[in-house]
Amino acid sequence: MAKVIFNFEDSELEKKVVDSAEEGYSILEIAEDNGVHLNHNCGGVCACSTCHIYVDSGEDFLEEISDKEEDFIDRAINPRLESRLGCQSVILEDDAVIEVTIPDQKQIIGHEH
Repeated sequence: MAKVIFNFEDSELEKKVVDSAEEGYSILEIAEDNGVHLNHNCGGVCACSTCHIYVDSGEDFLEEISDKEEDFIDRAINPRLESRLGCQSVILEDDAVIEVTIPDQKQIIGHEH
């Protein structure tokens, strides 16, 4: 099983470690399945930028970024070189260790929590 470490810009939230992530699942799916809030206004189909994340380490264990994903990242709040969309960040190996930071979700229109 892969390990995904979720860090948060929102200082009210504590780090969450998921050590049961499976190859073929996206970071968004792992977040949803494990009670980690990551907005996804388009339903996770690469049609918005609300599931924007920063990949702190383990980017080699994720599918390559597509041109379409890059276009939507440009529309995200505070994009960086390590920015990805959670819905497009699919885990490639069961022995992956991936660490991500979720931007403050309060800044996103459609924020639910």
